[in-house]
Amino acid sequence: MKRLSLVFLMVLMPFASVAQALDEEEVKRLALEAILENPDIIMEAVAIIREREAAAEAESRDLVLSQQRELLEQDPNAPTIGSADSSAVIVEFFDYNCPYCQRAAADVKALMATDSDIRVVYREWPILGDGSVFAARAALASQKQGQYEAFHFALMEAKGRKTEASVLRIAKDVGLDLDKLTEDMKAPEVDAHIETTMELAQALGFNGTPAFVIGDALVPGAVSVDQLKELVAEARE
Repeated sequence: MKRLSLVFLMVLMPFASVAQALDEEEVKRLALEAILENPDIIMEAVAIIREREAAAEAESRDLVLSQQRELLEQDPNAPTIGSADSSAVIVEFFDYNCPYCQRAAADVKALMATDSDIRVVYREWPILGDGSVFAARAALASQKQGQYEAFHFALMEAKGRKTEASVLRIAKDVGLDLDKLTEDMKAPEVDAHIETTMELAQALGFNGTPAFVIGDALVPGAVSVDQLKELVAEARE
């Protein structure tokens, strides 16, 4: 038990603190003996370190969420659906070529059909290739023609991979002016939105699409309509 306690002391305290009571060689000898007698000590020590890292990461994400709340929910450069004074806000990070995002889009649409007191903020996060980048830029540019919502869901509901050709075809079907659209895709606010989305996703610890911020909850991955309802209810509380 004495040796076990020593090893945990070494994990939980800086080496210098332990060395004040024991010289370096004695610490090494006792630690090695303890490990040989009880190899599980290594796994237990690793678990402690991982718990510390996870707690530190969670604390960092909570701090980012607190500091960036206004940018996440009120960014004037981010497309939104719903009224400005809704009691719950869903921030969605997505890619048009992500099949899970397509399913999530349908779930969000279904949720909004049953709950009009929700606002969705869209963060275009094109991480799946050139087609995704083109689709994201086109969707953001469609705001200039007041067609973001229709174009967004048309892109999400279209079968197959989104490419430049398929995006422009869908844009035409929606009724967008293609000449204006392609010109507006070059606007600096389009670059700014995508760059900001990348920075926010990284800061919040997201590593794939879809991902959501709902109240104080950071939700990586697709969730069902029922789960969305629960998260919205928690956010309202």
